[in-house]
Amino acid sequence: MEKKWIQINPNDNVAVALAPLAKGDEIALSTTSFQLKEDIAQGHKFALEPIKKEEMITKYGLAIGHATKDIEQGQWVHIHNIKTNLGDVLEYTYNQELSALPKKEEKTFMGYRRKNGKVGIRNEIWIIPTVGCVNNIAQAIEKATAHVVKDGVEAVCAFPHPYGCSQMGGDQENTRQILADLIEHPNAGGVLVLGLGCENSNIQELKKYLKNIDEDRIEFLIAQDYEDEMSEAIARVEKLAEKMKDDKREKIGAHELVIGLKCGGSDGLSGITANPTVGAFSDKLIAQGGTTILTEVPEMFGAETLLMNRAQSKEIFDQTVDLINDFKHYFQSHNQTIYENPSPGNKKGGISTLEDKSMGCTQKSGSAPVEGVLKYGQQVEHKGLNLLSAPGNDLVASTALAASGAHMVLFTTGRGTPFASPVPTMKISSNSTLAHHKSNWIDFNCGQLLENKNLDELSEDLLNYVLAIASGEKVASERAGFHDMAIFKQGVTL
Repeated sequence: MEKKWIQINPNDNVAVALAPLAKGDEIALSTTSFQLKEDIAQGHKFALEPIKKEEMITKYGLAIGHATKDIEQGQWVHIHNIKTNLGDVLEYTYNQELSALPKKEEKTFMGYRRKNGKVGIRNEIWIIPTVGCVNNIAQAIEKATAHVVKDGVEAVCAFPHPYGCSQMGGDQENTRQILADLIEHPNAGGVLVLGLGCENSNIQELKKYLKNIDEDRIEFLIAQDYEDEMSEAIARVEKLAEKMKDDKREKIGAHELVIGLKCGGSDGLSGITANPTVGAFSDKLIAQGGTTILTEVPEMFGAETLLMNRAQSKEIFDQTVDLINDFKHYFQSHNQTIYENPSPGNKKGGISTLEDKSMGCTQKSGSAPVEGVLKYGQQVEHKGLNLLSAPGNDLVASTALAASGAHMVLFTTGRGTPFASPVPTMKISSNSTLAHHKSNWIDFNCGQLLENKNLDELSEDLLNYVLAIASGEKVASERAGFHDMAIFKQGVTL
């Protein structure tokens, strides 16, 4: 690695260590040089100039907080001497800044064309419990039907969750909507909806949320109606498998891909390597007519105006303002601060404030205009870049992306994580050390951006890898047999 530190924007008064730096190391600027006054870990920041108490600390060309004490040139800048500028709900002004993406020649992948015209990138049988009471049965059915995974059937996956009963208001609505979204997801070639029989979100209620029930591919089973629900469920799964055995992949244009964008366990390099690479990928896919969805609204706080000003219209701008402020009101309604600091893992990796995290997080959106704003559980309708209302929690947000129609989730990380979601969840590392250390978790290494690849090359590699995954190649969590889901809980449990 030639360069050991980076000033991301020429207006920044801090730089980021690309490799561990030692006290006394010489830092050469264009007109002068200085020595570091303390050790700086990889991904962490140090002052390029003296910063007075209360003075703004700038990274990415924007303020990520203010100094809580005087900081000398060459000192470490982190949570011990920086504080967020974030506060309450704000008013925003629309200052439209759109940049059109040049059209690209469209690439293709091998996917499954469904009867309703939708496209899937997997041909799996999903077992969807309507209520947590039948979770163990759902998982037992998955194990008991492993023998059907052959021919056109790529996997049998149960998706346990703790909800479906004893919920009120919005929580019950969220559960029903997310379950319905998953039942209709095109990555599932067949679905067994497993109910108990006495739950609030029972099968008859769920059917009201389904737009198109394909009786050849969706089976409904109420466990209380059968003396031996296991044998009945196994027979239903075998029936689905029989109807799926001749399903074949066909060539499909990349304009039909929907990709979710998410990050977690970030470090100081996430906003320099992994997130910009995903952003460049997003622009390339959208230039071919494809769709991406950015979520985790709390991690837009502090960088939200960058997204608002890219709104395609005043209507989309207003929806983006509501997206941000509604989530702030949600925090306030639970007597929580809007500007809660990043997680311990984020802090250890060099992220100091929520603005610091958010500036890096929004890099995943690239430069495309915002074409749509989705409520939690709402399915995507507009091509291009969309924003989705969901929290920062990795499992909840990734499930929300899948429910909104994402075929796959790209998950950038500087710390590493093994989790999965209902759809293939590609782990993208911000640094090569993580990629080599956790090769059983990490699918794609953006640490290459600091070594032997430029942004255009690396994002093109990522695009081609996404198309390979869409064509059937498995990500690490799939090879491990992992599949998770989590529904957003906001209110009272009875």
